Amino acid sequence: MSTPKELRFSEEHEWVKVEGENVRIGITHFAQSELGDIVFVELPEVGDEITANEPFGSVESVKTVSELYAPVSGKVVEVNENLDDSPEFVNESPYEKAWMVIIEPSDASQVDNLMTAEQYEEMIKED
Repeated sequence: MSTPKELRFSEEHEWVKVEGENVRIGITHFAQSELGDIVFVELPEVGDEITANEPFGSVESVKTVSELYAPVSGKVVEVNENLDDSPEFVNESPYEKAWMVIIEPSDASQVDNLMTAEQYEEMIKED
């Protein structure tokens, strides 16, 4: 699977898509493939504040539980409730159906500090 060029990426394997004033966040194809079959996703509530580089939720696979790290700080304005009933979307469609949260960033320039698709691909090649 190719890495979507319009997204930005964190070292913790989260992706960010800028959508006007807000950003949509999920985990990468590489991350879901390393985790294996996802069986549960724990996400924050609408209105919660998340802080860059701090855990904001977790994904549980048949192999392990892995924390989700916020790539940027801000207030949660929407949560993907489809993942409650269909956590397998993370494996099936990490960039479309399986977005995790939409946040209103407290500092939109934090997105500029994230990796481009090319930089992320280089990083995962080295893993």
